[in-house]
Amino acid sequence: MMLRSGNPVLRLGTLIFSVLWVLLAAGGSGWPQSAPPALGVQEQGPQAAPAPSTAPSSPPAHEENPGLINEMGKLFDKLPSILPSIKSPSETMNDLSRLAKPSTMVSGRVACPASSNGAPDCKLAADKLCQSKGYTEGKSLNADSAEKCSAKVLIPGRQRKPDDCRTDTFVTSALCQN
Repeated sequence: MMLRSGNPVLRLGTLIFSVLWVLLAAGGSGWPQSAPPALGVQEQGPQAAPAPSTAPSSPPAHEENPGLINEMGKLFDKLPSILPSIKSPSETMNDLSRLAKPSTMVSGRVACPASSNGAPDCKLAADKLCQSKGYTEGKSLNADSAEKCSAKVLIPGRQRKPDDCRTDTFVTSALCQN
């Protein structure tokens, strides 16, 4: 019968311990790999002694040990070539400064005209505000809305109708660019 703890932290700790134990046990003990046994009789002929070499001997080549840990090591060896190079902060700032256009914030009050769907077109109003200050185009930073009603609303006892008031939107500050 398996006991279960009601504490999720203990369950997580037990799971992590079990996984690590299995990985370490599998990585530490393994069967050596050898050439498959040959079937039949092998002839043993005279073996010649290897000729002495004049070149300095190199260290023995690292044998490939297939397994999870070895494959993960190969993956980490390949990571620098896969990932993009990391830029220094100064290189990043230089790239951003090349992308940014010089701009200036201006203040004023220009009404946003109604677009074809009835919503205010504040891009056009921001452009007009910037053009009045000598710039070519602009982007709205701040807008203000006001309800404008006809004088009929002030008549006592008169019922207010839907077309008596309208909401006007104004651009009050914009970011202008040349």
